[in-house]
Amino acid sequence: MLLKDINMETDTGDQASNLRTLVDKLNNNENIENRPEPNPVTKVITVTSGKGGVGKSSVSVNLAIALAKMNKKVILLDADLGLANVNVMLGVIPKYNIYHVVKGHKTIQEILTTTPEGLDVIAGASGYAMLANLPKKERVRIINEFMSLSGYDFMIIDTGAGVGDNVLGFALPADEVLIITTPEPTAITDAYGMIKSIILLDPNKSIQLVVNRAGSSLEAKKVSEKITGITKQFLNTVIKPGGFIYDDEHVGKSVRRQKPFLLQYPGSKASSCIKVIASRLNNLDVKHSSSGGGLSSFFKRVFTQGDDTI
Repeated sequence: MLLKDINMETDTGDQASNLRTLVDKLNNNENIENRPEPNPVTKVITVTSGKGGVGKSSVSVNLAIALAKMNKKVILLDADLGLANVNVMLGVIPKYNIYHVVKGHKTIQEILTTTPEGLDVIAGASGYAMLANLPKKERVRIINEFMSLSGYDFMIIDTGAGVGDNVLGFALPADEVLIITTPEPTAITDAYGMIKSIILLDPNKSIQLVVNRAGSSLEAKKVSEKITGITKQFLNTVIKPGGFIYDDEHVGKSVRRQKPFLLQYPGSKASSCIKVIASRLNNLDVKHSSSGGGLSSFFKRVFTQGDDTI
């Protein structure tokens, strides 16, 4: 019943069947034969939310791991520049973070942390919100550093919450934005506010809504339809349902143990949901603009917004 519920919103029976097969393979630790191209164009997925406390970082971490388990080369960037916590959830203590790259003390390659799951992590810089307003010289340096990254299938970016410049700066240039919400009324309101802020700046931005901590598939569907409905009515924009994650006690237990729930409890309901969302992103068809795509293009747009002289 679990997989049936998870896939109730898919477009076709074939797609639902494929997703069930995928989850079964992952649960049995089978390798998915879908190897990356030698030089893939990286799909950049920004995960954000309208308010804090909705499980955004947990979704980011477990989603990145799920993609890595699908034989994808994944890099996870902790872009919550005020309260970086991805490393805490992974149970790793990086010696250096993005701040050291900005100041020229380390290269981007030197601060990369590779986890046992094959996931590369760029640690955020807690308390260094000034990274969002870098002087031109430092922006040029960090753009050049990020351009040295290559060969990744996905970059998952965990941002802060809310509609500040820090968050929008990482959301607008992304190939896809995942908005995380919960069924709570305040979370729903703030999720809509986040969507509105993005759409006003980029009406064509591709956005998916993920409902976290859903009590049932029906509750998740109602929340999704409410937000997508008002978005279409008042913003004339279609937001795609990105899936949902059950309210699962195993998530809280894994956080306390500083180990992602996908690894600590791979058979849990929340883990099954994450695997389904990951499979959908894996099949995502990204259409890059004429200016190109990938990490080089993304970070140039991130750090040169409002400055055409770089």
